[in-house]
Amino acid sequence: MNFSLRKILNTPYPFYFRGKSLWQFALIIFLLAFLFNYFFAPFDVNPAEHRMDYFWISVIHSATPVLILILMYPFIYFSPSLEERWTIGKDILFLSIFLLLIGIVQFLIRDLIYDNPNNWSWGYFREEISNTFLVGILLVGIIISVNFNLLNARYIKEAQILEHKRMAKSIKKENLVIPIETQVKMDRFNLEVERFLYAKADGNYLVLHLVQDNAIIKVLKRISIRDFEKQLRSVKEIIRTHRSFVVNLSYLSHVKGNAQGYQLSLKECDAVIPVSRNMISAFEASLKN
Repeated sequence: MNFSLRKILNTPYPFYFRGKSLWQFALIIFLLAFLFNYFFAPFDVNPAEHRMDYFWISVIHSATPVLILILMYPFIYFSPSLEERWTIGKDILFLSIFLLLIGIVQFLIRDLIYDNPNNWSWGYFREEISNTFLVGILLVGIIISVNFNLLNARYIKEAQILEHKRMAKSIKKENLVIPIETQVKMDRFNLEVERFLYAKADGNYLVLHLVQDNAIIKVLKRISIRDFEKQLRSVKEIIRTHRSFVVNLSYLSHVKGNAQGYQLSLKECDAVIPVSRNMISAFEASLKN
């Protein structure tokens, strides 16, 4: 059971912040929160305690998540590795912290909104946080669901277009031999491009998957995937598709789309190679060109 839960939490999940501006998210969150608070009034309120019209109370409550988003956004948006490492568990953690901070701020501004001598009681503290989670989970669920379906539909459609283009022309295997320098001088080697399928990062090492006598062999080399990619820039059919993968597109057999982006199937092996969202443009350009 624990293993299954850990597996679910570590499952890759669409990173919905990339490609969208802060103001897009702020506007969507504000409008949804305001419409929900003002028209549905989900919780019992005592108008006699209000210091202002309920319209402005709804505006203040709806502006609070925008303020929290602005404060949290830089830590997420400007972390380039987060998109590839984003998982269901990290998404749940982020949303939990986001809603908790909103609930705390809603409690701290009670004196601004309500004329109640018990504003600073533990009862109202718990109430503001629980109410925030109840409403927040509903609204966030709607946003994530819509975004997930839009991404899924988009990449399925684009994968089909790329698949048709790939089938219309074949990528020629280059019969090249590229000398590769590694971190260990004695471990340097010559890479036969025609035999190279893909490479996967494994800590400080790189696992090369090569075709040899109609079989796949694995070769472990002490080299970073970044250095390996740099040394193969002259070979156009070899590209990096993910922080952990470099692939030879001449072995590409199928392109599949999902909310994460693309997944690649290769000839000669059963491996599925991911194309992360921030590398989709480079991958599409490589196939088209």
